Amino acid sequence: MASNDSETLSEKPETPFHDLDHYLAIPRVSGLALSPDGKRLVTTVATLNPKGTEYGTALWELDPEGQKQARRITRSAKGEAGAVFAASGDLYFGSARPDPETPEAEPVNALWMLPADGGEARVVLTRAGGVSALLAAKESGALFINASVLAGAADEDSDEERRKARKDNKVAAILHSGYPVRYWDADLGPAQPRLFAVEPGEEQEPGKPATVDAAAPLKLRNLTPDAGAGLRDAEPVVSPDGKTIYSSFNKPLARANSRSILVAIDVSTGTRKVLLDTEGMSYFPGPVSPDNRTLVVLSESDTTPEAAPQVKLHLLDVSGAAPQTTGDAALTPLAHGWDRWPHPAAWLPDGSALLATADEDGASPVFRISVTGDGGAGHVTRLTADTAAYTDVVVAPDGCTAYALRSSYEFPAEAVRIDLASGDVARLPAPAERPHYKGSLERVETTAADGTRVPAYLALPEGATAGNPAPLLLWIHGGPLGSWNAWTWRWNPWLLVARGYAVLLPDPALSTGYGQHHIQRGWGEWGKAPFTDLMAITDAVVQRPDIDESRTAAMGGSFGGYMANWVAGHTDRFKAIVTHASLWALDQFGPTTDAAQYWLKEMTAEMALENSPHLHVENISTPMLVIHGDKDYRVPIGEGLRLWYELLSKSQLAADENGETGHRFLYFPDENHWILQPRHAKVWYGVVEHFLAKNLLDKDLPVPEELGL
Repeated sequence: MASNDSETLSEKPETPFHDLDHYLAIPRVSGLALSPDGKRLVTTVATLNPKGTEYGTALWELDPEGQKQARRITRSAKGEAGAVFAASGDLYFGSARPDPETPEAEPVNALWMLPADGGEARVVLTRAGGVSALLAAKESGALFINASVLAGAADEDSDEERRKARKDNKVAAILHSGYPVRYWDADLGPAQPRLFAVEPGEEQEPGKPATVDAAAPLKLRNLTPDAGAGLRDAEPVVSPDGKTIYSSFNKPLARANSRSILVAIDVSTGTRKVLLDTEGMSYFPGPVSPDNRTLVVLSESDTTPEAAPQVKLHLLDVSGAAPQTTGDAALTPLAHGWDRWPHPAAWLPDGSALLATADEDGASPVFRISVTGDGGAGHVTRLTADTAAYTDVVVAPDGCTAYALRSSYEFPAEAVRIDLASGDVARLPAPAERPHYKGSLERVETTAADGTRVPAYLALPEGATAGNPAPLLLWIHGGPLGSWNAWTWRWNPWLLVARGYAVLLPDPALSTGYGQHHIQRGWGEWGKAPFTDLMAITDAVVQRPDIDESRTAAMGGSFGGYMANWVAGHTDRFKAIVTHASLWALDQFGPTTDAAQYWLKEMTAEMALENSPHLHVENISTPMLVIHGDKDYRVPIGEGLRLWYELLSKSQLAADENGETGHRFLYFPDENHWILQPRHAKVWYGVVEHFLAKNLLDKDLPVPEELGL
């Protein structure tokens, strides 16, 4: 993990994980789009620019049959992403690259089209506010975009005028009348999301559906002009015939609360109809059946201080023939006996079953859920048997094959073909080979005091033996409703394994993939079951002869950072603790996070105080590395600032008379909950390595030169 910028990528290290420049240069794959005929498969690949300062994206075409090599099909400095195939086979995508026909225009994220029969990509639609996301109906030629509009704008022209006035007058102020005002890393407003139909600019033959003709001028029709902030963070789906869009819709409630209801938007008229609106429940649309008659619905119950959320699948008859019932009475339960949290992905073409993914015991496989047939509705079959995580599942028109992105702790995301009869998985020729690492990955587990199984992954360095035991790093995942089951670029164990550390990745109470009980047993008591689970699995692993119990550290981000803070105040067993974007004072965090309306339902004020790490600062005797970004809205910077001050003023390693302390604070003024800029990621790992080496290995490694120290 050298931080010497004079080293070039031509000087190949032992593995990419032995040098941060090489690690950051590994291509990153995301998203899949399959053409209607199943013959073309497109993904997005992010690569590091020559200066190493940011990632650029491009579209690559993969061979669904796995015979031909992957090939790049777009190229620009601004990059391309969000690929969607239209029914015609034309490929649409978003890009902010300049239009060759109007090079003087200020670039925005416009709608581009790559013709099915070949030729150059060209801009087919541009607007002042840009384009956020694309939707295409599988059967018809209908195309839709999600784009932002200034709330007071009457039409596209007035939206453009208002944007220009704000820019020219350097006005960034936003006047709010609702909650929230920011989300993760984005300031909300004054623009709000809207759904638009993309239509031909010229009249078509009467009686025929409006199809997008690549050669004709295009125009937009606002389907949701009165949506307000209702479509914020929504993920709408469109029916195959292009006649209806289904979407979650944010419904404001009293006392700055809200929940998601389910609406249907009639494309021909723009009429919005509420389908599901039940107190204490939020609803989200899944895919629409091939015959346009059935909508998959995902429900999530509101949290309470006593009860964790429950996530369930349902079917909703949207054909118009169903009785006019409302709320849960209108829903048909699907696989409610399956104790997992599913993510619906795609219908089989014959409508007999649904494909879904779900966390399961350190993996996130693809499952088939029957809707009709001999197995009975709701019968669940696991299709993929490996310990990998699958996303972006799409199904071929013949219903025999699916395609997905697959990753695990052994390799980053890659495109694969899944045989839906046998479950066999084949890797498709990729834009880049898997990065090679040295070491091994094991599945380990122990039993908690209450008899619950506590599983984990253990990444071991090459050469760890009883005669040469490895120092151990306990990594605690965020969420907390999540699992260590997929490749991560931010918390990648192989970077530290390359430096001789063993990395333990446990799934304690509150982790997904082990049933509702595993979540519920830690609900509202973060400092109890999750903490004891983490200590139990650490106790078990340090008994191994290839692990050095005398040299251990704990690390975590977000909820993992919260747990790192809790660990620091409740045990001195670790030599160092790294806490990133962490919750510190829960009474302060609750009202200041970006989603206080959710958090404040999760714990009472008394529970928050009982589980607040800041009340135990006087017990902290372990050196802590605090890391926080100023633009983090999920865990506001106030948490990091208060933690830092109280460590220096109240902990057992408080600053001495010379202002010296064993604690450190790595502050990023322009990063958010994640460290996204490549050079900052390099600094992050460099400082972490320096801090661990000093406290675990008694080595004084240099900090990155970019810090100017």
